[in-house]
Amino acid sequence: MTERHEHKVRDLDPRSLRGLAHPLRIRLLESLRHEGPATASQLAARLGESSGATSYHLRQLAAHGFVEDAPEHGKGRERWWKAAHQGTRIGVELITDGSPETRGAVTAMLHELATQHAHELSTWLGTMHEWPEEWVAASELSNFTLSLTPGQSRELNEKITQLIESYRESAPEPGTPNAARVRLHLHALPTARNREDTE
Repeated sequence: MTERHEHKVRDLDPRSLRGLAHPLRIRLLESLRHEGPATASQLAARLGESSGATSYHLRQLAAHGFVEDAPEHGKGRERWWKAAHQGTRIGVELITDGSPETRGAVTAMLHELATQHAHELSTWLGTMHEWPEEWVAASELSNFTLSLTPGQSRELNEKITQLIESYRESAPEPGTPNAARVRLHLHALPTARNREDTE
């Protein structure tokens, strides 16, 4: 049986956040997480960038501990990289930080992540006709509106996360027929306060 690896998530602090909050660095890290280890040249081809740019930003990511060498993949003088963690987390203390530099880094990172989510969704909508009917039926594009308190919204998010993690623990072994990597996007955001709150 294949060994299960712990899903490591890194909590960001102001310094590491600023080291990551660059559009290309975020894309590089996401590519290494989703597509696996690669060289700077391979990543440049994946992302439509120059190898000089990917090499520079990979070194910056390494300096902040987001990526590391993957010597088990290297051949000759090729330098392979892999993600050091499977996820990153931005705590509420960073989002509410009063520093303009930190606030700008948070905004830049969240906007880039939202752009990636939109790109993934657009890619699926444009290619879903190429997938078997069972996968089309297993996909989901829904939205819901609830009236909640902040505590209830946080509880709902935590329960959804726990449910998702339970599926990670029971995920099929690599190479299982008809298994595919599935992306889940969770967006929970208030849209309007109750009228009495604004009067």
